[in-house]
Amino acid sequence: MRKLPALENARAIMSQGMEWGVWKWVTEKQRVRHSADEARAALDEQEKKVKATWSEDLKQAYNHLLSEDGDGKRKRKNGAAGKNGKSATVDHQLMESVQRVMKADDEAYDAHETAEEAFAEAEQKMSTALAREGARKALVAYDLHEGAIRQAEALSRAK
Repeated sequence: MRKLPALENARAIMSQGMEWGVWKWVTEKQRVRHSADEARAALDEQEKKVKATWSEDLKQAYNHLLSEDGDGKRKRKNGAAGKNGKSATVDHQLMESVQRVMKADDEAYDAHETAEEAFAEAEQKMSTALAREGARKALVAYDLHEGAIRQAEALSRAK
């Protein structure tokens, strides 16, 4: 996976933020939010590009799993579940590989949401400790999202 400037910027800000006091967090809050949003958008766009290179079998398997997993937890941006109406009769090994990618995607998504919640709580309570925890969780979320993208890339190459 190539380096994403928005992600590198957000990592630098979050790393610096782990040292900030309350006043610095208050004054830098908008910059932190902006860089976090840009990093997440860049990661989402990279994920979308990688999955667009997948073979039709991979896309069908992924969409089949999405339609099975219709728990409403999140709306995925990389395709419509059940788009072509075919039942996914795909290779068991392929399905397992796609399930691993989907699990990594879900873990990354959950980590992003956990970081968002931590930042919201920090802002509400004006807590430097919670803001630092939010920054730590954001860094973990970035790592998980990059890992999920790498798994998707590997699956793309294995076609």
